[in-house]
This record gives sequence, C-alpha cells and structure tokens, in this order.
Amino acid sequence: MITAALAPAPQESPAPLPAGRWQAHWRQAIRDPAELLAGLGLEAADLGVSAQALAQFPLRVPRGFAARMRPGDPADPLLRQVLPVDAEMRVVPGFSFDAVGDGAAKKATGVIQKYRGRALLVATGSCAINCRYCFRRHFDYAGENAARGAWEEALAAIAADPSIDEVILSGGDPLALATAKLAELTTALAAIPHVRRLRIHSRLPVVLPERVDDELVHWLAGLPWPLAFVIHANHANEFDASVDAALARLRGAGAQLLNQAVLLRGVNDDIDVLAALSERSFAAGVLPYYLHQLDRVQGVAHFEVDDARALELHAALRARLSGYLVPKLVREIAGDTGKRPL
Repeated sequence: MITAALAPAPQESPAPLPAGRWQAHWRQAIRDPAELLAGLGLEAADLGVSAQALAQFPLRVPRGFAARMRPGDPADPLLRQVLPVDAEMRVVPGFSFDAVGDGAAKKATGVIQKYRGRALLVATGSCAINCRYCFRRHFDYAGENAARGAWEEALAAIAADPSIDEVILSGGDPLALATAKLAELTTALAAIPHVRRLRIHSRLPVVLPERVDDELVHWLAGLPWPLAFVIHANHANEFDASVDAALARLRGAGAQLLNQAVLLRGVNDDIDVLAALSERSFAAGVLPYYLHQLDRVQGVAHFEVDDARALELHAALRARLSGYLVPKLVREIAGDTGKRPL
C-alpha cells in the first residue's frame, strides 16, 4: 500500500467556518455505489458489489472523504472501508449481531454501562459515513436513543448512580446532532455533581471536517469539564488539510485529541501503513490511543486479522516508533471490566 507523507503541523488559528455549512455537505453524501465507483473509474462487477449488503446496511460517504480515495485503485484503503460487497452476506460462526454485549450492558434507554465509573450515551443513530466493519451495524437505534423524552430517562439513570464520574457521548455519531441539541444535553449533565469528565467519540472531524464550525467550537470551549475527544481514523490517507484544520480548532477549544483505529485486513494490516497512521495523526495533533482488534459482528468477517498477525504487527510498531506513537492493541470482550490488551 502507498502511505501518505507527513504533513506540516497545522496552524493553530484556521479560518472560521460558518455555522450550518456542514449540513449541506451531509445531505450531499454519496449513497449509490455506482456513482462512487464511476468517480474513481472502477467497475462494480470487478469489486463484488452487493445489492443485498447495500439493502442491509446503506452506503453513505461524504464527498470530501471520497475525494481522498485513489482513482483507479480497487484496493484503495478508504474505498474498502465503505463499499458494500458480497462477503458481508456470508454467515460466519463466531460472528453475532451484538458482538460486544451492548444489550446486556443497558442501564436505561440509550445508556450503556460496561465499565465502572463510565457511562456511554447513545446520543443518536446517525453517522456521516457508514463504515462496513461497524460493530453497531445491527444496533436498534430507533429503540435505544438517549435523546428520546428530552434525555430524561438517560439523565435520571446517570444522576442516580454517584459512581459514574465520566460520560461518553457516542452513537452513531454524537456530532450528527445539532450543536444546540448537544448544548441542551451538556447543560443537563453539568447539573449532576458527580460527573467530572466528558468524552466524545466522533468520526466527523475526519470524514466531514466542516462539522467543526464556530458554533461547535464555542460550545466545546464553554464546557465545564476536562474534555477527551476521540477521533477515528484507520489510515494516514484519511487526513488532509481540511482535517488538519478541523483538529486544530478542536485543540484550540481545549480538547485532548486521541485516535482509535480498527485493525482491518486489506486496509491497515501492514507495518508501514500503521506507522504512517501514527505519525500522520500525531503530526495533526492527535495522540494514538487504541488499535482495536475487529469486533466480531455479522457481516465483517472478511476484515478480520488473526491475533498472531496482530501481535506481530504491534511488536514491529513498538520496535519502530517512539512509545507515545504506539497505540494499545486491545479487544473488547462482552462482560469484561475493561478493554482486554492482547
């Protein structure tokens, strides 16, 4: 695979982005595999594109993200992450609809608590991009949405448990919500005295950097807690100047930026690619955090990298890079009290 060259450190004060612009980019996302492949000069028949997989889990790709794909390359690592293919329809033993035990960890509608002291809010089911390896591709977002009833049930569950000192906004993607809706939620969370930290998990700064506009930055800068902001990039080619600018704006709002990636066959299961990802993310001001082994949800088995290869790659990464550039290699196991290191 071709790796991206390191970019210079972004400026700390990028030009302001007007509020509302991101919704237009969201609406213009590519939803038809034929359109996506035509723009890349590729044929659907050559890539095993599946109408059944598309019907089960729709295609959604922001045009800015598609523009980072390499024309004419059927093995492009960004394309592989989003293209619905025949392999998704294979039923593979050991792969289930709820691979990480979300259902068993339900605390209230839209609230999942697997680990002591932390509660995850499923803020929305919407995402700007549909990643084919998503561990929540079969999740009941319609029934498990914390925003139902003005957050009342979710907030009451968190308020009733003084052991919860950290709230994680997840989804879907929490930044799919309007900033005013996010502010409504965090204002309510701020009234709960035992909540001392906020964490946001979002892919939008990478796939739809226009989302990081002035309104969002103003909201983040006004939050009363230390803020950990976890982005999700799997390959160095996912970064460009627009992503660098969005990440610089998040840092300027006081967020500590971390990256979590998933180890994916044919995308980043290569030492040069993983090293480039760590170096490129750090050049953009993001500290490598987790490298996840694939969550074994139905439809994603073709992405799996076996543990022996994963450990080999991680050892090579430790030998090549400074320690702070090496993410933790982990797996999530239903019922465990934390991510399990490999």
